Amino acid sequence: MRKSMRHRLFASCNCCTEPQPFSATGISRRDLLAGGAALGVTAAAGGLALPALAQAKPHRIDVHHHVVPPTWLAAMNLIGRSNPPLIQWSVQKTIEDMDKGGVATSIVSPTAPQVTPLGPQAAARIARECNEFGVKLMADHPGRFGVFATLPLPYIDESLKEIAYVYDTLKVDGIGMMTNYGDKWLGYSYFDPIWQELNRRKATVYTHPTDANCCVNLVQGEPSSGIEWGTDTTRTLINLIFSGTTQKYRDINFIWSHGGGALVAFAERFLIQWVNSPPHQGKFTREQVQAELNRFYYDTAQVSLAGTLGALAKLVPVSQIVYGTDFPYRTAAEHTQGVNSTFSGDDLKKVDRENALRLIPRLKSA
Repeated sequence: MRKSMRHRLFASCNCCTEPQPFSATGISRRDLLAGGAALGVTAAAGGLALPALAQAKPHRIDVHHHVVPPTWLAAMNLIGRSNPPLIQWSVQKTIEDMDKGGVATSIVSPTAPQVTPLGPQAAARIARECNEFGVKLMADHPGRFGVFATLPLPYIDESLKEIAYVYDTLKVDGIGMMTNYGDKWLGYSYFDPIWQELNRRKATVYTHPTDANCCVNLVQGEPSSGIEWGTDTTRTLINLIFSGTTQKYRDINFIWSHGGGALVAFAERFLIQWVNSPPHQGKFTREQVQAELNRFYYDTAQVSLAGTLGALAKLVPVSQIVYGTDFPYRTAAEHTQGVNSTFSGDDLKKVDRENALRLIPRLKSA
């Protein structure tokens, strides 16, 4: 299986043999092949079999760490969604950053928009290649990496097939999902087949914000990743609660990027105003909503300032906060400094590693 996987990872991409593989872009198979070939030099420079660097017993587990598989980057280039941190990414830079920040293991996933803008066949193929790339990374660097698998959402049937493959064959650590899929948020009944299967598997679901159809270029000159993404994380988090989804699928563990986005600022509205006003009055109590917030997990990526992280620790138990860096957009060293300035003693141990071990127990022996 490993030999076959390696062949597929480095073979020319054949994901676009059907007409209009990228439904939103009209990209041809020739375009994708050319993009992949151009990126071959970058991939070769990064390499997949670099030796693990010397380190002083790193122990942190980074649950918010982005990986850049070559064929995925080729697709992002073609639809205009690549950027310098992605183009300049390499395995060597990843490991060097982990070592500088004392990170033992990073659980990797591609960043937004993952494969959402692609047609169903291309999305399924590139999601598969991303997942196999991550597992190859794990094999080449034992103990240093894990994988939150990419699904070809919003395509439900293709995603159910990929869930079976990544759990039964690749043995991944969880699933990486976007906070929305165009005009659908995670509490919508559209996703029930996905939640049913992930609940059956007692899955960990890591979420990352992305652009929604409604909310692009809201403020001229300001990227949506700076403001709107934090809001979208909160939007889908609350949608999951007030739709009853998280109460229904209680065996799924959710990780929210960036400390839950704008959750700390909005929490009082949800805990008091929403539960006492239509349409939620009489259906939810403050205690019920707080209980759901208390069982979610929240990563420290981009919220490691003392004021932000300290406020999160007052809203939810420290047992639910997990270390994250958002590499390659930020560094592990920055977040290690921020987390250390907020937590100490047993609380610091929980955030750095112990909380994540409850989600990924295999790392206890890594």
